[in-house]
Amino acid sequence: MAKSNTERIQEDTLKILAELQKNAKENIDTIAKRCGFSRQKVWKAIKQMEADQMIWGYTAIFDEKKIGQNHFILMLKRSSKQLKEGTTDRIISRRGEDIMSEIGGTIETSAYVHGDYDWFVTFNAKDIIQAKKYSDTLTQLHPGEIEKITLLQTLLFIKKQYILNPDRKKLKDIV
Repeated sequence: MAKSNTERIQEDTLKILAELQKNAKENIDTIAKRCGFSRQKVWKAIKQMEADQMIWGYTAIFDEKKIGQNHFILMLKRSSKQLKEGTTDRIISRRGEDIMSEIGGTIETSAYVHGDYDWFVTFNAKDIIQAKKYSDTLTQLHPGEIEKITLLQTLLFIKKQYILNPDRKKLKDIV
């Protein structure tokens, strides 16, 4: 059975998106060639993905250590108490980012999740002292609403945002 036009467009869009994930800075002509599409088709598909907010933005992947930072993961489990009025508003307003900025770090990812924890935040900070300060500040900002916080420090990325780390072989020196 022949694919519908909608199915074909969706497949083509995913093909283009996969190429963008490999290197969003890649030349449109190169992406078109890899996908087997015209330059115009790729350009139009990218613009449509941006308009539909399928693509939220573009970013650079960098080595935190080369800029004097470390990468951390913070996992939060909320307590069984009902959230106070304004808690979700503080989260949505990105108050956590303001706090992290005051401490001297940057938030990379913040997500509400299903599982043993309810929230996770990935961020860059100078050291474990800054990371712990951020953790303590969140506890103070949400008294009685957080049951448990686990703080992890990333030692080495093997793959980050779909891209293999060119220094991933350093794992042999770590383990």
